[in-house]
Amino acid sequence: MAQQPQLHFPILIFTSIFVISFSSFIRPPHPFDPLTESEFKLIRNVIKKKYPVGPAHRFTFQYVGLNEPDKSGVLSWHLSLHHNVTPPPRQAFVIARENRKTREIVVDFSSRAIVSDIIRVGHGNPMLTIDEQEVATELVLKFKPFRQSIRRRGLKVSEVVVTSSTMGWFGEKDTDRLIKTIPFYLNGSVNTYLRPIEGMTIIVNLEKMKVTTFKDRFMGPLPKANGTEYRFSKLKPPFGPTLKNSIFLQPNGPGFKIDGHVVRWANWEFHISFDVRAGLIISLASIFDIDMNKYRQVLYKGHLSEMYVPYMDPSEDWYFITYLDCGEFGCGQSAVSLEPYTDCPAGAVFFDGIFAGQDGTPTNISKAMCIFEKNAGDIMWRHTEAEVPGLEITEVRPDVSLVARMVTTVGNYDYIVDYEFKPSGAIKMEVGLTGVLEVKPVEYVHTSEIKEDDIHGTIVADNTVGVNHDHFVTYRLDLDIDGTENSFVRTELVTKRTPKSVKTPRKSYWTTNRKTVKTEAEARVKLGLRAEELMVVNPNRLTKHGNEVGYRLFPGPVSGTLMAHDDYPQIRGAFTNYNVWITLYNKSEVWASGLYADRSQGDDTLAVWSQRNREIEKKDIVMWYTVGFHHVPCQEDFPTMPTLSSGFELRPANFFEQNPVLKTKPIKLSSAPKCTPKNEY
Repeated sequence: MAQQPQLHFPILIFTSIFVISFSSFIRPPHPFDPLTESEFKLIRNVIKKKYPVGPAHRFTFQYVGLNEPDKSGVLSWHLSLHHNVTPPPRQAFVIARENRKTREIVVDFSSRAIVSDIIRVGHGNPMLTIDEQEVATELVLKFKPFRQSIRRRGLKVSEVVVTSSTMGWFGEKDTDRLIKTIPFYLNGSVNTYLRPIEGMTIIVNLEKMKVTTFKDRFMGPLPKANGTEYRFSKLKPPFGPTLKNSIFLQPNGPGFKIDGHVVRWANWEFHISFDVRAGLIISLASIFDIDMNKYRQVLYKGHLSEMYVPYMDPSEDWYFITYLDCGEFGCGQSAVSLEPYTDCPAGAVFFDGIFAGQDGTPTNISKAMCIFEKNAGDIMWRHTEAEVPGLEITEVRPDVSLVARMVTTVGNYDYIVDYEFKPSGAIKMEVGLTGVLEVKPVEYVHTSEIKEDDIHGTIVADNTVGVNHDHFVTYRLDLDIDGTENSFVRTELVTKRTPKSVKTPRKSYWTTNRKTVKTEAEARVKLGLRAEELMVVNPNRLTKHGNEVGYRLFPGPVSGTLMAHDDYPQIRGAFTNYNVWITLYNKSEVWASGLYADRSQGDDTLAVWSQRNREIEKKDIVMWYTVGFHHVPCQEDFPTMPTLSSGFELRPANFFEQNPVLKTKPIKLSSAPKCTPKNEY
């Protein structure tokens, strides 16, 4: 019999730091456990028996991750409470380059053997590795014509930093593995991206590892280094504002428990993992129902699928900047170590992230993810009843949530990715944008000097334009609401005239028009065009009042693509043509931009899969949701950008018989500080 979980709330200071390495547990692995250091080494050794490994042998590891186990096997194992059911086979999926061919290899751990090895045929290239990007930029710095151009511009080669950028696709038939490199100038600044050296076209062929195109048009001024500093130790007075220390209190430690990679907190249980492309992954999230005395399924698997960032300057130096961050650079590969007490508060537990380098050896990102309880002073629920004669009642419950966090720094931007679990049953997904603008140099310091029809951005500093661009962050959410047979319901709110038979002064009202969606085409949603509620329901599970149990989508601020659908970047990014998609579950349909995003041609994306128009009523379905930002830069974004956040929420709708946190115990405090206003100047 399941035991009712306890809700723990913060009361006293708890500041210990815990770091959990995914390779530190000796136990039978959970089907979704991330690959460990020893497993990465085993994969390399198994493949090495067949192929000579390493760049010198023209065999490189581009992606190594968990081979998605069969869903029915995972659920059988999970729902049996792990007893008497063998977990599905544990395997790794490897994408490798071998003699200019892409190989897809599956390695089985129990047999320690390759069980599948095929040559991939089709458009697009694998994710770039850190190693090959570093080698490519070093080649450019040593390239004689490049060095000569830098000197002719009167610049010091020693002060130049070169970064890598993807090429995109603009109708070419030849889609070799090429990258463009972009030079920047330091010389008084460490804020690399704010001093671009414009007018150079530098292309590196990753197969030949040589500069194959170099052109310098010797154009444009260089933005000044003044005002680009962001390190506190280097900044000069005056300072402000002053922020007082802020910590929350827990006398008995954190309210969550971690068993391997399974997290239990309040009424939630879920699994946390790490992938080199997606980064943080949440799976098998279930919530405890005190009336049913059991955990109930909500989310089978949820994670970032893609981050699409097209810039809006069509000039030669900018048109190609249309990043697919997860598919080209890896949102996990780009994850950074989190700073205790700043990136994550006191009481956080940290997890390392491990991925395979280009030669297959494991690379560790310390503190790549964290979990912490969040008390922002929010109210879970409250009510004051003053209408009862002689009696006034006030009941309040403070809201505390559990956050799983990752920060991925892809080039100039830092993305803060949060999954927030609430005792009410809600799950909030939020992404925060911060870091540094991508800018271009101009001759102007004031808007009155502008001569062009369009500078494609905003003057944010002397001789510096922050370029207009978009951020589209797409999530893949495999919802299993009380099981896998789910449906998607669109409920439109429609205005009606009051019937003449109703004898009141009211002339109108709104009511609901509920429609269960039959096919994938009917499930594509552009938010904001009409008033409607979107829900995933289980029509086989009814409340005692006859309502289908479900979870409702609460969208955040809505932004959709403004690019023409026949523009080459948008053909690749067509998964952003709608804010919400519903597709039939297919374990191979994971990455919205396709498995091979680099220089892809848009023929293997979420938009293409949806064209199959499969039936989705009472099926195992997947929700895709895109958080969108149109970013018109402003001066406050310079030299670093205050975090801009957006997201959405999945919230129970007729999932429980009543308020699931009605019986949450009140917090008992022996005393509460009393504040007296004080004038400070």
